[in-house]
Amino acid sequence: MQEVCRTIQEFLTAHGIPNWLVVFIISLMPVLECRLGMFTAIVLLKMNPFVGFVISFLGNILPIPFILMLINKIFDILKKIPVINKPVYWLEEHTLKKKDKIDKYGIWGLLIFVAIPLPGTGGWTGALLASLLHLDRKKSFGVITVGVLIAGLIITVLSLIIGTAVFG
Repeated sequence: MQEVCRTIQEFLTAHGIPNWLVVFIISLMPVLECRLGMFTAIVLLKMNPFVGFVISFLGNILPIPFILMLINKIFDILKKIPVINKPVYWLEEHTLKKKDKIDKYGIWGLLIFVAIPLPGTGGWTGALLASLLHLDRKKSFGVITVGVLIAGLIITVLSLIIGTAVFG
């Protein structure tokens, strides 16, 4: 993943994008989110950790309300398009495989799911899962926000440790 971050970061900075916007864009992307945004900010760009954290957090949170409000409608439209419907059905099915955590622990399961910085978890997937399960949008947004905050703090600490250990 370090190479993915480095490639994106180098591409964007080569096109005159300022460092803070590079971090924001990476944090905005699904899968990458604030986890790799923080890593990019601290390890690759040597940004102030607090500034990097705030930018990453905001980038990660920005799409969440839109996902919560619109993704079911968007999926309904995309399912009617023959070429696109297979990936949509796959994504829906793949995401719903994670619903047992929510069923078992309720809203706390959503918090844990988003907060643990592992591949396949995070704000985007948590919002998609909350939408597909028709959870309360306001509660889900609050829980996802706290989860992204926790994940961001964990990644900040890990990035500081890795940055110090690997890059001195």
